[in-house]
Amino acid sequence: MIRKIIQIDEEKCSGCGICAAACHEGAIGMVAGKAKLLRDDYCDGLGDCLPVCPTGAITFVEREAAAYDEAAVLAKKAQALKGTAPITMTGCPGSRSQILTPSTPALHSAKESDFPSQLRQWPVQIKLLPVCAPYLENADLLIAADCTAYAHGNFHQAFMQGKITLIGCPKLDNADYSEKLTEILRQNAVKSLTVIRMEVPCCGGIEHAARTALRSSGKDLPFHVITLSTDGQLIH
Repeated sequence: MIRKIIQIDEEKCSGCGICAAACHEGAIGMVAGKAKLLRDDYCDGLGDCLPVCPTGAITFVEREAAAYDEAAVLAKKAQALKGTAPITMTGCPGSRSQILTPSTPALHSAKESDFPSQLRQWPVQIKLLPVCAPYLENADLLIAADCTAYAHGNFHQAFMQGKITLIGCPKLDNADYSEKLTEILRQNAVKSLTVIRMEVPCCGGIEHAARTALRSSGKDLPFHVITLSTDGQLIH
């Protein structure tokens, strides 16, 4: 059938991955560092990806394409969400859900113990974090782009204290976090949501996912975005 569908100009594509994160149907993926329409029948032709592309690489065209298959998209989403259940003790030890108690500095030492970890749970990767876990209830969530902790030397003390920390990179994970974040917000009494990102364009994907999740959850929560420069300075 002839219908409206997206087209991606590979030469204009910067490989930021924001469009893949914005595509709720999973029609767009990253292949060899470039955005690519993976399946015509996953593209609904509504173009949520168009306004987020920073280089204008995405446009609409009318061409012969398979009809949008909503049932296939919903089945794919359901399959993806199966991986969001809490990890049991028979799973990978590195993915087991744990509550951590932040350490306190040793009074007699001026070494690394004066800069204790503020991590309050495990795992921290968005892809591995269970949708329902006891530490998510009444939590202040910090959703952090991977690079932020390396850019800011005092990341734990400045941003993580008292928060449950989730980290990810849509470009490297080739993932749309919005659905999982939506379920986390829907199924838990989260108190607030803070996003910390770098100034680089590809970090827009993690901010977009958080905004989409908050909107889709139907909740009205305090929401803040913190942006760091590539040398770790606070921009806003």
